[in-house]
Amino acid sequence: MTTYEPLLPPGLLHMSHPTADIETEDDIRRLVDTFYQKVRADTVLAPIFDDVAQVNWAEHLPRLYDFWSGLLLRTNRYQGHPLRHHFPLPINHTHFARWLALFFMTVDELFAGPVAQEAKLRAHHIGQVFSSRLALVRGQ
Repeated sequence: MTTYEPLLPPGLLHMSHPTADIETEDDIRRLVDTFYQKVRADTVLAPIFDDVAQVNWAEHLPRLYDFWSGLLLRTNRYQGHPLRHHFPLPINHTHFARWLALFFMTVDELFAGPVAQEAKLRAHHIGQVFSSRLALVRGQ
């Protein structure tokens, strides 16, 4: 049986700063926009998103707003299966760890409170599931 190590040290799940919590659709857009600005500037992730996947950001960002709004504000607008879009990409545990580190950094820069903590927990779970399923499918 293969075991998977956590993508980040558990201590990062408990970081907080004196800022407002995630409460509105504007907060979701701010989180997603700020996070993906970091992703697009990152030397590890930018080539995957921009060169390999060739993400159309004008179409993709509204889907991400719906995805995170559904998870954090319970709006239930997102329809889709995000995992399957990741299977053809040349990504691995390292990419998910970097994605998660940038996500946690962004949440901690912008927000604090129970919903911000939930965002980090959900992202951690998503990273773990995606990373382990991709490794399983690829026989790693």
